[in-house]
Amino acid sequence: MPEVLLTLQWPDGRTSELYSPSTVILEHLPPGTTLSVAELERRGVEALRQASERVRARYGFACTRTDEEREKLRRQVADYAADQPVTVAAR
Repeated sequence: MPEVLLTLQWPDGRTSELYSPSTVILEHLPPGTTLSVAELERRGVEALRQASERVRARYGFACTRTDEEREKLRRQVADYAADQPVTVAAR
């Protein structure tokens, strides 16, 4: 499965990477998109869930790294107000 790394630019200018084991994340978080923090969390969590399920369907086990990425994303969004903008960029 092709891995995807996205760069997130947070409201304070900080950047972080978001890893997915599947390109399904691009359907939820297309590069060049600016979303609210709340929308980024909603879409990101769902995209990572779907990515993990794609790994399970192909290899017979879920991707545990997506669980780690989901928790990392939740910790990051907690630093900002729900309506603040976050930009998604391809790495």
